[in-house]
Amino acid sequence: MKLHIVGASGSGVTTLGKALGEALGVRYFDSDEYFWVVSEPPFTKRRPAYARNAALSQELSQQPRWILGGSLVGWGDQWLTAFDLVIFLWLPPALRLSRLQQREQERYGSKIATEPARAAQYHAFLAWAAGYDDNSSGGHRTLANHNSWLTQVTCPVLELRGDLSVEQRLQLVGHKLIELGWH
Repeated sequence: MKLHIVGASGSGVTTLGKALGEALGVRYFDSDEYFWVVSEPPFTKRRPAYARNAALSQELSQQPRWILGGSLVGWGDQWLTAFDLVIFLWLPPALRLSRLQQREQERYGSKIATEPARAAQYHAFLAWAAGYDDNSSGGHRTLANHNSWLTQVTCPVLELRGDLSVEQRLQLVGHKLIELGWH
């Protein structure tokens, strides 16, 4: 079983991925760990595409079952055939952005207000995230790109749209896995 969870930043990809991994006893991988080089401040240095793809492919090849969260749009066509099920998450933009603001405050606290560079990064991130649904964020992670990518993957796609709890999402994924013959 090779599952991929994708959605906008703040849609709950990591939360569902970790919960699903725990429920199924399967390792969860996050694409951000391969896309970004560990840095301070975080999420400022991108890893070269060849390096991130090689590292992710290597890690996944060592596991018979896994869950991968994050957007792979623009990472190459090899990912279109890599999964047994793709789970797409969508939340209303206002709710998603509120969750992102709260998450960033929890992560970085007063640094957002007291460090000019961190404040600029925070505001740029929120502006980028706000552009997901209307496709104005630039780059690959937009609703239009995700919708297009979902039509290209060769496996079933489960779309979970709306403000569902983690428990509701787990239940819906569980039903889909049973439907597909995975217990």
